[in-house]
Amino acid sequence: MDPTTADEIAHALDEAERTGIPIQQLSLAHPELSVDDAYEVQRRWVETKLARGRVLRGRKVGLTSRAMQQSLGIDEPDFGALLDDMFFDDGGTVPRDRFIFPRVEVELAFVLAQPLHGPGISLYDVLDATRYLAPALEILDARVQMRDEPTGHTRTIVDTVADNAADAGVVLGSQAVRPHEVDLRWVAAVLTVNETVEETGVAAGVLNHPARAVAWLANKLDRYGLGLDAGQVILSGSFTRAIPARVGDTFHADFRDLGTVTCRFV
Repeated sequence: MDPTTADEIAHALDEAERTGIPIQQLSLAHPELSVDDAYEVQRRWVETKLARGRVLRGRKVGLTSRAMQQSLGIDEPDFGALLDDMFFDDGGTVPRDRFIFPRVEVELAFVLAQPLHGPGISLYDVLDATRYLAPALEILDARVQMRDEPTGHTRTIVDTVADNAADAGVVLGSQAVRPHEVDLRWVAAVLTVNETVEETGVAAGVLNHPARAVAWLANKLDRYGLGLDAGQVILSGSFTRAIPARVGDTFHADFRDLGTVTCRFV
């Protein structure tokens, strides 16, 4: 795509995040954009933040469930960047006014001991390279309008990819587990909001094994000349639906043997 257009869109997304006013769907304003174009916009937006002093702490994988892929007419996940200012403490507070339309999902986070650079990364390579896993909550946001009121048009994959795969925050649980100590397909979680169960899920919903999502990411990043580094945090994809967050809401995910993770929006 034209570099000037990519820079303009990246700047508009940055302003939307700063002002709290989402921009028009890119799929409507720029119907010619491809998924690769959207990743170029994402890259430029992330580079803008890094130039301001932010630090890349990891990556997230999104759209890992079959239902979400079918709803967007795609057959693979997407990915975004995790920056240092996106991390919130387990049991701590999250400022609701920092976001436009925050939603919360349940995830497994992989923390890498070794780098992973594609191509050819397998599930077993991921398990061998992982130092530990932790329960996590991902906070999503929408710097691009989720629904266009005049037309009723909803976001497409181009919109979500350019919008950093909707990534806006992460809360890591305080308990860690080694990857070979648990059957990751059968990790389950119960998500409560204000002590009411809102969602339950099993990690097999993430590409049949959450480590497959990390392998997919390492191989996909190779296409763009990138990889995963030791020490990075990788969110492997949600196995619950996203729940909107309001001021005063307390989110608590119970992973049983893997511990819990909690945050409160203020």
